[in-house]
Amino acid sequence: MQTPSLSSLALFLDIDGTLLEIAETPRSVAVDPALKDLLGALHSRTQGAVALVSGRRIAEMDALFRPLTLSAAGLHGFERRGASGTHQHRRAPSTRALEGARRAMLDLANRHSGLLVEDKRFALALHYRLAPDLQELVASTMTQIAERTRPEFELQMGKMVAELRPAGATKGAAVAQFMSEAPFSGRRPVYVGDDLTDESAFEWVNGVGGLSIAVNVPGATAAQQRLPSVAAVRMWLADLLSDPYKSKS
Repeated sequence: MQTPSLSSLALFLDIDGTLLEIAETPRSVAVDPALKDLLGALHSRTQGAVALVSGRRIAEMDALFRPLTLSAAGLHGFERRGASGTHQHRRAPSTRALEGARRAMLDLANRHSGLLVEDKRFALALHYRLAPDLQELVASTMTQIAERTRPEFELQMGKMVAELRPAGATKGAAVAQFMSEAPFSGRRPVYVGDDLTDESAFEWVNGVGGLSIAVNVPGATAAQQRLPSVAAVRMWLADLLSDPYKSKS
């Protein structure tokens, strides 16, 4: 893996599966002090050009990484907080669409052990990590639910999860917005992620001459480079700090 110059970069980092190992449930993760220190140092060295881009809500990200507060995009780009602290979000889906989808997903989860519905207020996720044999059932049922909630929701498949996200919200669009603002503008974007939800960001970054890195993705991806694990991501980020003036890519 080549190491670019940190002083010229804007870093966009997914969380689960990229900075943190994926846990059995979303609430069972914890952020260790070493990771907070690493991200804090990167934030300082880049003059603030570091953002977390996740399917989690921004409030949840803040709770995980407290006292560190970074620029962030949550719910796959539905909500965003820039370096100035200003919050923005896309048009919210209707209460009717949310309630209908929530009832259908809870009904499925109540009938099958191992399924977990994660309510993100403006998005809904159905996790089947504890019941991997239900993958086909989850995919087919969530496809039907998504069809009933169009055009307000779109179905987003991920690693052992099927999610309804507000239509038009993508991580790629969130990165594009960040790159139009200080301190990100004028820098080379680097996006690191591990899942199908990150592909739109890979594609956008590639299109503007940035660097896209997939983590533990054995199959096809738009990412230019790959890292094998969360540990490898942390080592690569630490290497950026070790010599911020090197430029090999």
